[in-house]
Amino acid sequence: MCHILNLYRRTTWLHQALREGTRVQSVEQIREVASGAARIRGETLGIIGLGRVGQAVALRAKTFGFNVIFYDPYLSDGIERALGLQRVSTLQDLLFHSDCVTLHCSLNEHNHHLINDFTIKQMRQGAFLVNTARGGLVDEKALAQALKEGRIRGAALDVHESEPFSFSQGPLKDAPNLICTPHAAWYSEQASIEMREEAAREIRRAITGRIPDSLKNCVNKDHLTAATHWASMDPGVVHPELNGAAYRYPPGVVSVAPAGLPTAVEGIVPNAMPLSHAHPAVVHPPHAPSPVQTVKPEADRDHPSDQL
Repeated sequence: MCHILNLYRRTTWLHQALREGTRVQSVEQIREVASGAARIRGETLGIIGLGRVGQAVALRAKTFGFNVIFYDPYLSDGIERALGLQRVSTLQDLLFHSDCVTLHCSLNEHNHHLINDFTIKQMRQGAFLVNTARGGLVDEKALAQALKEGRIRGAALDVHESEPFSFSQGPLKDAPNLICTPHAAWYSEQASIEMREEAAREIRRAITGRIPDSLKNCVNKDHLTAATHWASMDPGVVHPELNGAAYRYPPGVVSVAPAGLPTAVEGIVPNAMPLSHAHPAVVHPPHAPSPVQTVKPEADRDHPSDQL
């Protein structure tokens, strides 16, 4: 959404002009510096791919006054009525009716270079293009040529065919009216922390739950079918140190001993000698609260199975 607003209001170019010492006072000077800026209200935003991110962009765009249309052949009917959007049946229809096209679909073997010289020619003259999805969706050579010829008024890319991106290399180095950012649309201080926390939660779900049913953010979940041995596992014996979560292991590979140490590990290396640990049991002293402790000693022992 930031890139869309930037293209419409020319914020980056206005800032650059002032940094370079341009004095803007008269209407004529404003027109020269802000050439290409457009009013948002009444413009049509075309969204390719109405998944979670696409829907979030659509709702925010409506708040700014955009008419929102979308194309997504994989989405079931009815979502357009629920969100108050207009659905188009073909990609060509979306390109023809959109003042700004934004990509929010995944990359696969069927849509590589979805935006190319042919599809760019089907877009409105002077339309904007935004890509924060995957770099391979846009043919950068065709985009650079369209920007130079003015067929596309401006483009904003957060993803590129070659990353890390450099303006000194590739076909976009001389393209005008182009904003490029280093695949950072997701980033914030909060998102950086949440990403690590959610990754740990997903690992915990993979260990404690049934695979793949319990997984929420697994990139290869489709490959973990119910036919694998993971789906038929029974809950293992749970040690108190595991916060009450039922860990599931392949039979005969790993189990938990009463002292919290792994028992003999078998079946990992073919024809190898079984391994065992001869460590004595560890006796833990009773938990004594700190003089400055403000919560119950056992308050951190019970957690939902999907939290750290």
